[in-house]
Amino acid sequence: LREYHIMLLVLQTGTLGVFCALDLFTFYIFWELVLIPMAIIIGIWGSDNRVYAAVKFFLYTLAGSVLMLVGIIALYFAHQNLTGGAFMTSANGVPYGGFDWMVLLKDAPQFDRTFQDLIFLAFAAAFAIKVPLFPLHTWLPDAHVQAPTAGSVVLAGTLLKLGGYGLLRFAVPLAPQGARDFAPLMIALALIAIIYGALVTLMQTDLKKLVAYSSVSHMGFVVLGIFIGTQQSVDGAVLQMVSHGLLTGGLFFCVGIVYERLHSREIAAMGGMALRMPIYAGLFTVLMLGSVGLPGLSGFIGEFLVFIGTFGKSPWLAAIASVVIIISAFYLMWMFQRVVWGPAKPSSAGFPDLHPWESVGLVTLVLLAVAMGVYAAPLFNVLQKPDATLITALTTNGTELLAWMRHFLP
Repeated sequence: LREYHIMLLVLQTGTLGVFCALDLFTFYIFWELVLIPMAIIIGIWGSDNRVYAAVKFFLYTLAGSVLMLVGIIALYFAHQNLTGGAFMTSANGVPYGGFDWMVLLKDAPQFDRTFQDLIFLAFAAAFAIKVPLFPLHTWLPDAHVQAPTAGSVVLAGTLLKLGGYGLLRFAVPLAPQGARDFAPLMIALALIAIIYGALVTLMQTDLKKLVAYSSVSHMGFVVLGIFIGTQQSVDGAVLQMVSHGLLTGGLFFCVGIVYERLHSREIAAMGGMALRMPIYAGLFTVLMLGSVGLPGLSGFIGEFLVFIGTFGKSPWLAAIASVVIIISAFYLMWMFQRVVWGPAKPSSAGFPDLHPWESVGLVTLVLLAVAMGVYAAPLFNVLQKPDATLITALTTNGTELLAWMRHFLP
């Protein structure tokens, strides 16, 4: 148990380092640091096929990391070529140079188009695996299903967000022309992920796998919002990441609570939880409705802003994405009816309701989801300036990112 908590703390350290680092080499070290404890948590404390899931997670993420490392090294030498090998000096005399994000951000417009395309592909591949974006998503269901409850909560709540953060912080600003060139591809993959994730979720009988595939669909909205490139869509993408961490992390927590009592994740083995565990059922209801996108909860505001931003560029794209809301409502309601309101199973007789330590974690996530849905203004205020910088990188000469679509979409 002590080793398990040590791995969680190392994982937390790596995650915080990724979000704080403004030096690309430091960022890469923390990015790799996140990989090791997560693979160990899955491989040692996971379910029956834990070794397969851990190795698959490790290889997928490592492959993307190698590409990103090549991109970082290429940026370093490109900076050296621009400056003649000289290192710049900060106001207090500290030298900095080829790995500094602020320096490379100023260099980015000077890089030629082919170089930017390659840099964007190198970074985007690593981040798309972590999001995960179709077709690089296949590690996620295995990792979630085999991971222990805490591992799934952390994986959904924070680790998937590293991919979206990487796109926002590094891939787009450091290769703006590359981001513009590959925006159509990223938007197409995001739409496929949104629809594919929702359709595959309809066929799941394992509750944990159902929530895992729903993550593929929900995170597709994040990528769509980023590469649509409007103020509303980028704001929505960031808010969707925050909301997904709260709601999906909470849903995995709920799955773990039932699994601890029932020792099964099969939806057919569940039912009548509203009678057996009323407090649990009430909190589960809020999280489920938030994932559906009910107004007043955090899941609504992010997806709504992405739709608004997308509709302004292409109503047809927005219409395609909006169909998924109906599909999402269907599979979540289907799951909810069978788990919470279905006939009570004899196997669930005598189940205790939430323990105090379970209540603290679940209630906290629910309250944050409600607070974000009711009053998101503080988050909007924080987002305005960095989002404006990103949107500048995604547009050029006043030409909107999706102008190409007007040739073949009404």
